[in-house]
Amino acid sequence: MALPLLPGNNFNRNVGKEKFHKSQHWGFCNNVRMLVSDEKPGIGGEPLSGQKLKPKYSIYPKGMESGIPSWVAFDRQVLSFDAYLEDEVPDKREEDYRIRYYKIYFYPEDDTIQVNEPEMKNSGLPQGPFIRRHRICLPPPDEDQFYTVYHFNINIDIVFYGWTFKIYDCDAFTKNFLRKIGVKLNLPGKCPEDPYMKARKEMLDRLKPLRPYQSFNTLKQFLEHDRQVLRFFCLWDDTVSMFGDRRELVLRYFLTDDTIEIRESMLKNSGRDATLFFLRRGKLPKYGPPGVYQPGQITDQAVLNVYGGFSVNRVYGYLMDRYELGKLDQEFYKDSDLVLGTTINAWGRKVLLCDCDEFTKCYYKNKYGVENFTSIPCKPPPPPKIERKFPPYTGFGSEEDSLRSCIGLRPTPYRRDFRKLVEKDSYGYISYTLRFFARLITHKCADVDRMFVISYFLSDNTMSVFEPTDRNSGLTGGRFLRRDRVKRPGQEVFKSELSEYIQPEELYVGARVNVNGYIFHLLNADEYTLSYMEKNSDKFPLSNIELALEKLKEAKPRSREVKQAFTAADSMLTKVLDYNAFREIMMSITVGKLTDHEVITIARHYRALEDKDPHVNVLITMAHEQLKKNRFENFDRLIATCVYEDREKKNLLPSEDIRRLCKSSSLPVKEDLLVSLLSRFEDSEKQVNYHSFFFALNWRINPMTEWETVLYNTEKIEDVWMGSPSPVPVRYISYMPLLKDVFDLEED
Repeated sequence: MALPLLPGNNFNRNVGKEKFHKSQHWGFCNNVRMLVSDEKPGIGGEPLSGQKLKPKYSIYPKGMESGIPSWVAFDRQVLSFDAYLEDEVPDKREEDYRIRYYKIYFYPEDDTIQVNEPEMKNSGLPQGPFIRRHRICLPPPDEDQFYTVYHFNINIDIVFYGWTFKIYDCDAFTKNFLRKIGVKLNLPGKCPEDPYMKARKEMLDRLKPLRPYQSFNTLKQFLEHDRQVLRFFCLWDDTVSMFGDRRELVLRYFLTDDTIEIRESMLKNSGRDATLFFLRRGKLPKYGPPGVYQPGQITDQAVLNVYGGFSVNRVYGYLMDRYELGKLDQEFYKDSDLVLGTTINAWGRKVLLCDCDEFTKCYYKNKYGVENFTSIPCKPPPPPKIERKFPPYTGFGSEEDSLRSCIGLRPTPYRRDFRKLVEKDSYGYISYTLRFFARLITHKCADVDRMFVISYFLSDNTMSVFEPTDRNSGLTGGRFLRRDRVKRPGQEVFKSELSEYIQPEELYVGARVNVNGYIFHLLNADEYTLSYMEKNSDKFPLSNIELALEKLKEAKPRSREVKQAFTAADSMLTKVLDYNAFREIMMSITVGKLTDHEVITIARHYRALEDKDPHVNVLITMAHEQLKKNRFENFDRLIATCVYEDREKKNLLPSEDIRRLCKSSSLPVKEDLLVSLLSRFEDSEKQVNYHSFFFALNWRINPMTEWETVLYNTEKIEDVWMGSPSPVPVRYISYMPLLKDVFDLEED
């Protein structure tokens, strides 16, 4: 077999180079990847055509085929043998020899051998690699040769450098490898047991730890219940002793080691020093205090000290008493002993378990099936509250400021509700101010028709009264009451309690309010006030449409009469009524059960939609007035410009182009009015006929009759006061949906 191409081989690389450099490819043999020659060698290394290939499963081990280097064929293959060695121990009475166990590894790729000794705890010997990996020579007289795989077998002795190793077994791979190469395996032998290790093991089985207390293995309990703690709220009532009181405690039971820890819940101004623990963590005995014992006095097993030999070579040893003489049993609290309502003994202190947390309840429910967790009140009944009396109000300053001087030695200013002030402060279009139109109720003829505006500010519950100026009335008008809180009537001035002030819930349409002796009848409210009350109907029940309709449903038996009353009032059959007629019918139906505010709520809910856009003639009349005032008559030039811009000759231009042309020509018409006029003349494609548009604007050719120019965004105010609210809150009401919802009447 030729030498492989390895560094160090002496031969001429130019001679016979093709003999070693043959075409090869990677293949698999015995489930191991290796290089396989593409040629079919025959006798003498010459390829033979038609030679049969070897079978798929060869009887030879991997690497035995000719033409494959061993370092490639046996790469990462190791033969493992189990062996032992009898090591003599001189000058020691306990043992004469010692059995040492070894692992012999043989590497077929280069016939190297390695011997390792498995490490053993507390052996005292330098274990680990015994012989490093290298080729080992045979014992004399064959020291010129090396060990090969054929020198190994089971149940034989093998000598390495004078050490005789007895091979008694090997692994399955090694057995299969030796069988394939033709080695007949012997029967496995038995490994003798080390007498010293056997005696030491027997001694360790008899011995226990040298500590007076026997340790128990709680690793399983620790792993199962790590960080799981049962918490109970307890009470220690020590009121029977001198200067004793009730102490609230928190008991924690640690499931990892069945220990208990107790801490005290310190109350404010209790007069006690804050301590970290009431009872440190540890096992709590049931029948304590049992007394103070020396170490080793309370043991689960008795410790016996045995010795042997002379005084010079005395041998010490410790054994546990198997008969447990003098054993003292001591019971400790477990989780099964902790139940709500029971009293435990915490070193002489009677602690009552009152309550527990949710985790503790789930634990007892799952483990013990406890369902009743009735807690016991651990807090004492509150002491009788001593009523604090303050001196009456002196009349100087506000009542709150005078009260602050009675609370402390150093008077502090009264704290206003700052949060309410910020939340209900006006910003933007949201004013948080309720405004009502009111009339002064008086017997003086000169003051009968005086109208006022009452404003209520929700940020600080203050009110202000303002009187509008009426021409030729003989009254000045202006501010009637500055902004301030208004007290409810009938309260004593000089008293110890704080006064009660008018709240926003007391203000509604139809109510009578006493403001510092002046009685006002609230006739109507503005749009914001009515909308705010309807949004907050829980605070303003009169603005709740459902409650108002419930009162109206009481007249359901007279539904036919109700419908006839509405039909008679609607003479034009428009199915719409004005507010005054609607209010009279509502009051007659309910016989005064509905208030004016509830009638307004119903009217606003069933209001009829109004067309707020003015007529086109009104807009043209307003434009004529502005054009006449500025004497603008240059309409022919505007039409000529539009004809020039109209390339398609359709007499149509976009409304945006006409608006831009009017602005560039300085047409004296306001921007909003011009946009409204163009919107009335444009078609679906927003095209405007410029001839018709400018003909309508030409006040010389097309004079318009005088149209009433009423601002469509203002409400009409009644000229004659008839006792009904003014201005009218709702102009028109559609009564047919009301009859359908309340009286189940359909339209005829």
